[in-house]
Amino acid sequence: MPSTQFLLQQTMVMVLLLSLLTSIIISPASSATSPSLTPLSHPRFQQFNVKETISGTKLKPTTVPEHFDQHLENKTESEGKWKLKLFHRDKISSFNGSHHHRSRFNARMKRDEKRVAYITRRLSGGGAAGSHGGGRSYETEAFGSDVVSGMDQGSGEYFIRIGVGSPPRSQYVVIDSGSDIVWVQCQPCSECYRQSDPVFNPAESASYSGVSCSSAVCNRLENAGCHEGRCRYEVSYGDGSYTMGTLALETLTFGRTVIRNVAIGCGHKNQGMFVGAAGLLGLGGGYMSFVGQLGGQTGGAFSYCLVSRGTGSSGSLEFGREALPVGAAWVPLIHNPRAPSFYYVGLSGLGVGGIRVAISEDIFQLTDFGDGGVVMDTGTAVTRLPTSAYEAFRDAFLAQTTNLPRASGVSIFDACYNLYGFLSVRVPTVSFYFSGGPILTLPARNILIPVDDVGTFCFAFAASRTGLSIIGNIQQEGIQISVDVSNEFVGFGPNVC
Repeated sequence: MPSTQFLLQQTMVMVLLLSLLTSIIISPASSATSPSLTPLSHPRFQQFNVKETISGTKLKPTTVPEHFDQHLENKTESEGKWKLKLFHRDKISSFNGSHHHRSRFNARMKRDEKRVAYITRRLSGGGAAGSHGGGRSYETEAFGSDVVSGMDQGSGEYFIRIGVGSPPRSQYVVIDSGSDIVWVQCQPCSECYRQSDPVFNPAESASYSGVSCSSAVCNRLENAGCHEGRCRYEVSYGDGSYTMGTLALETLTFGRTVIRNVAIGCGHKNQGMFVGAAGLLGLGGGYMSFVGQLGGQTGGAFSYCLVSRGTGSSGSLEFGREALPVGAAWVPLIHNPRAPSFYYVGLSGLGVGGIRVAISEDIFQLTDFGDGGVVMDTGTAVTRLPTSAYEAFRDAFLAQTTNLPRASGVSIFDACYNLYGFLSVRVPTVSFYFSGGPILTLPARNILIPVDDVGTFCFAFAASRTGLSIIGNIQQEGIQISVDVSNEFVGFGPNVC
């Protein structure tokens, strides 16, 4: 008869295997518009590797190739599809600013607060995000917000390297799913923030062409300026940040793929907290985003994998309909006319330990006035939930982790644990219940975030001061996420990063 110790060892092995197999579980309901996956029972618990996660807080900057062509994820590009490596800013030594995890954590939380405040401001005014119905107006505030928002408002989390101009000049740009503009700093630069690469000089590019004042693009801008026949923009904010420059058409190079006549902002005077990248690649749902401009060439589709913290691998950003994976669980995109840049999804509930938390589905609804709802955002780190939903969700998690030693709250977090000395711990699963049936169960590392390098972890969710919910990049890490703008769906999985 097997000994008790042997049975315990066998049980631990089975638990670890189960945690590996169920770290990401997507169980969609069968429907005409959603691919059918084999339903999986919801695991109640999974193992969280404390030691490995703490080890990941020790910064090991990625060696990043200098030339954009070296940033291809693979060398077998096919027509209509190209794939780029994606890096978190903490992995790039010139951007991280500090080798101490607590300092990086505090800086990230400050950026996150600014980002959430920025999104809230954009959604609080009737026209702040512009109106894209009928004649597709394009308002100055939306244009200016997008131009400045990228890094000044805290979205500078994930970077890719592209070529700008002809011949192409390598530049780091931030990707931002909530912005509708592509922009870079340009010479002559009377006032520019410090960036890692030389500032782009349009005079050295054979493909640069300023947009005329009479063009349709310029006419979409309210209060657009005109200088020597070229369309100018000038946007300022109460916090002192601003950008001024020329609207232009330029060639962008992604690996070996060349995209001509992309409308970009060429900023000659910029001020703000911009952390070192040359500019921003807007991936939002609006008319002027990179995805919107290239709808015909990419089919309005892209897919990304955000690099997981503490790993040596890079993430990826892929464009084209071929980037959409077979077997993903698809959730309908919800359109908010007040905020066409943002990708809204229908969330119906939350689960902890395989049990649905008692939260009214109405809390997550987008109202007819464009209030509330649930936004997927690459620029926000920590998922925000309306206060009543967050508190019920948090309390359900705390009730199932009474065996873990608690720690004092840190920053925006009020549910923290002292896991010093633990190799791994068992934690309840956390799931998002989407409208229509799909259920996304998160990996354990997307639930608890290390706030220092000695074992303090916090529940990686926070309360929202408004009715808006935001699914942040910590919860998206390691999961393949696909956006089909043309058919209005967001897909989860089936691949992991």
